[in-house]
Amino acid sequence: MPIEYQLRQDEILQELRSSLRPGQQELADWQGGAMAVSAVPGAGKSTGMAVAAAMAVAKYQLHPRKQLVVVTFTRSAAASIKAKIRENLRNLSLHQGGFIVHTLHGLALQIASRHPELSGLHLDTSTLVTPNQSHRLIRNAVEKWIVANEIRYQRLLEGSNFDGEETERLRRQSVLRTEVLPNLANTVIREAKSSGWSPDKLWSLTEYSNDHYQILAIAAGLYEQYQTLMRSRNFIDYDDMILGALQVLENQAVRHLWQSQVFAVFEDEAQDSSPLQEKLLRILAVTPTGKEDLDNGSKIIPSLNLIRVGDPNQAINSTFTPADPLYFNLFCGNCDAQGNLAEMQQAGRSSPTIINAANFVLHWVNQQSREVGKKSKDIQQPFREQSILPVAPGYPQYPNPEAMGRGLEIYTPEDIYATVELISKRVIKLFENTPDANAAILVRENRQGRFLSEALANLETEHQIKVYEVGEIERHSHIPAEILKLLQFIDRPHSPDYLKAALEVLEKRQLISPQDLNALATYPEQFLYPNPLDPPQKEKVQEARNLCCQLLRARLELPHYQIIPFLGMALKYTGSELATVQKLSERIAQQTVGASSPKATLEALQEIVSFERFEGVEEENDDQYTRKKQLTIITMHKAKGLDWDYVFLPFLHQDLIPGQPWVPNAGKFLGDFTLAEVARANIRCALHQEYQDEDENLELPLPLPAWQQANQLKQAEEFRLLYVAMTRAKRLLWM
Repeated sequence: MPIEYQLRQDEILQELRSSLRPGQQELADWQGGAMAVSAVPGAGKSTGMAVAAAMAVAKYQLHPRKQLVVVTFTRSAAASIKAKIRENLRNLSLHQGGFIVHTLHGLALQIASRHPELSGLHLDTSTLVTPNQSHRLIRNAVEKWIVANEIRYQRLLEGSNFDGEETERLRRQSVLRTEVLPNLANTVIREAKSSGWSPDKLWSLTEYSNDHYQILAIAAGLYEQYQTLMRSRNFIDYDDMILGALQVLENQAVRHLWQSQVFAVFEDEAQDSSPLQEKLLRILAVTPTGKEDLDNGSKIIPSLNLIRVGDPNQAINSTFTPADPLYFNLFCGNCDAQGNLAEMQQAGRSSPTIINAANFVLHWVNQQSREVGKKSKDIQQPFREQSILPVAPGYPQYPNPEAMGRGLEIYTPEDIYATVELISKRVIKLFENTPDANAAILVRENRQGRFLSEALANLETEHQIKVYEVGEIERHSHIPAEILKLLQFIDRPHSPDYLKAALEVLEKRQLISPQDLNALATYPEQFLYPNPLDPPQKEKVQEARNLCCQLLRARLELPHYQIIPFLGMALKYTGSELATVQKLSERIAQQTVGASSPKATLEALQEIVSFERFEGVEEENDDQYTRKKQLTIITMHKAKGLDWDYVFLPFLHQDLIPGQPWVPNAGKFLGDFTLAEVARANIRCALHQEYQDEDENLELPLPLPAWQQANQLKQAEEFRLLYVAMTRAKRLLWM
């Protein structure tokens, strides 16, 4: 390498390092081994990681046969960090092949699919499903379990008290079949399988439990039935990808092959990883000649080239995944003992007023938790004691943004309508003063977002402020529902309901002019096929009729397996929407293989829309959420990773944050707890002891203490969710 080029590269590397703040610089200075980075919100985790990745590629001259593997949680985050690393490498005039970026599941899928004979996953014949508790698989597993476990089922029917009255028996049967057991199955399968536990492992825990209903035995039986059904239908889920990849890496020759191609693993958002996912990354990060003590996730291995970056105070997914801040906190503690812990505490996102408010919440909640902990042992603090600090003079991004108004504004309106009025007035004034700013309303539940969207609709018409609601239907993809409505119309065009639903889709997509759809749908035959005696149709009615007739002709002219891609084109989907249509079409083709027909396609699509969390193909950026002069209405969970100039947090009350323990009235005959949460608490108790390699005998809590533990963990997560929401604001936080 010419000396001039080397000097220039060293100069650029030094400039990159100088562009970082404390914590980020320690990340860039990494010399190998295991390292933990605990970062506060807005500290620039991805920026620091992108610079550290580029410096590692340059320093160790990495190439396509020996790469740095960067892993993150979502596709959009992966695209963002990939772009940053590429830009740094371009500035260094280095080849782009020295690193690769994956999501956790994407990495697992690549390993599992490359060795199907070892993973047992044959993706060309398997169907990927993401069932919820209403899915046919869960319902069938429940029914099969009931048939095979009459004694345990009768014990559940009797509950804590039962007088034998037949009407009450029928009611309890309905509650158990449609609510209690599906919820238990869904919770336990997700918790156990994502932790790498088989049904047999769950069965082994039953000897440590001593409750009247034998909840873990019921859970293990349901899990067993579910796995049997999955195998019989050739279905796989996301956990099977991780398990398949780990199964591949159990083969020593294949494991050494993969390890020889991986220089190191950098993980972002590490607080959201389960122990199973962490185990996969640890295996890949070990050098082939290193000590391979991989079963115990809490030990640091000298030959482990692994950086895990995260914020346990932003762990907000443990309600619906096995992710738990305990695991990342333990990793941080182990690294700290070896002097390999860095803390990113300086954050340039928010004004000092907002930072002080977030720190107050963190310390106040921990103080309350300690008070509770005096009365009850084994209470985890909701937050890691790590304050956010403003950027110090002399470092990049100094000073922090100036506050707008008071920076923090707290209101106590009388009701929700007064809340809407206050938000409306404040938004109008803010955008009048700063038209290039953006704002967001963060809500706890989607129904709150729908209410606000309707209540603030006048902002767009009267003040030219765009209101953009990011609803649940968008997060789980609106496309399957729209395609289903058109397919139902094509299947039964003379149904007024199906015709109206199809017309609503076409109108929403702006393919037909707004008009009275009820008038068109009342007499479908007259609308679709008018005779000479009918009054002439208006131009916009003819426009709608022509489009509907084109859809009907497609059924006659195209093979049924091409109908869904055709409908995607007819609806003028673009970009990621078309990719989602293709994904949907392939999914249905896999699910109906051997029995493909229009009816089978319709049934498969109906099941996906009704009972699954179908994930669309995401855009590679989140600009649509943070546009200028836009008021985005979004849930607190979805807002993680984003920020706005002005953030509004309405409807904050104790029933939602932190929430109160609640048992549905329909299930109270079982006791003052829910089976699903008791099972989850028992599984987590065993998982925590296994992860920490504790030798003492396992003691699983009885239902009532387990219920209390589950609710304390749930409330801790709600407080972390509030903390995440507060730290999205740059200049004004309105609460």
